[in-house]
Amino acid sequence: MALTQPKPKPVVIGWLHPGSRATTAGGLVPFKERMAALGWKDGSNYVVEERWGEAQVKRLPALAEELAASKPSVIVAVLGPSVIAATKAAPNVPVIQVQGESPVAYGLAASLARPGGMVTGVINVITEVSEKYLELLLEAAPKLKRIGFLLDTTVRRRANMMEMVRRSAARYSVEPRFAEAARPEELDSAIAHLAKEGVQGLVVMPSSWFTSKRRRIVNLALAQRWPIIAGPSSYADDGALLTYSADTKANFRRAADYVDRILKGAKPGGLPIERATKFELVVNLKTAKALGLTMPQSIL
Repeated sequence: MALTQPKPKPVVIGWLHPGSRATTAGGLVPFKERMAALGWKDGSNYVVEERWGEAQVKRLPALAEELAASKPSVIVAVLGPSVIAATKAAPNVPVIQVQGESPVAYGLAASLARPGGMVTGVINVITEVSEKYLELLLEAAPKLKRIGFLLDTTVRRRANMMEMVRRSAARYSVEPRFAEAARPEELDSAIAHLAKEGVQGLVVMPSSWFTSKRRRIVNLALAQRWPIIAGPSSYADDGALLTYSADTKANFRRAADYVDRILKGAKPGGLPIERATKFELVVNLKTAKALGLTMPQSIL
């Protein structure tokens, strides 16, 4: 009598995201679609063990420990804080970074071309992308002279961002004003501070928890009749005038390629870290009309 071979257990892929599943789960769809195209079947030969920070970065270390306990073969970590938490909790598990600054800046990779450690993936150069925000906002609303910048105090390279903003503001002859927030309950006072400073528009600097609270930020800014630019296109869905960011879906599809190669035996330290190459600009024409702005052809 022939014995039936036991079905192999599916490999576990860890998923660590600082945001909320309700508002930022879109990356899972292109990731799983690409995994399917590569021959992987969700729930059959792989499963995704998800952990979400719900816009609280301080939760990430504990969530990473939970993931490590699930014995993942690889962890997909979104943005720098997730990568740091994942590597501390599971130092011997390959980590695929999606978005955020280079892991070289965190000491987790030797270089982009030859990471040499346990981290690889697809990154955005946040300071370079952020510099584009002011250019685009002024293209859409050229009469702006005093512009507010909302910053997350928990972002590691905040000082670099502020220096970049000052350089850009000097180049375009506008006055920058800064407001900072570390927690959602500080958003109202941050926007009120900028209003008191007399700003005429708002740049929302990169932050995972800002994105999860984007509707509140947009509503507060639109109540002041400020044109807004931010990163993720979801801001435009909620009323921001402009968004400019790396193509998130493309990044998550590329992450699946990395996972596939690692599950087939590749070492993360030998897989070059890629910079995002596809970017998208989204214009909310309804908001433009409400603010009395006519968008130039260069933006449309």
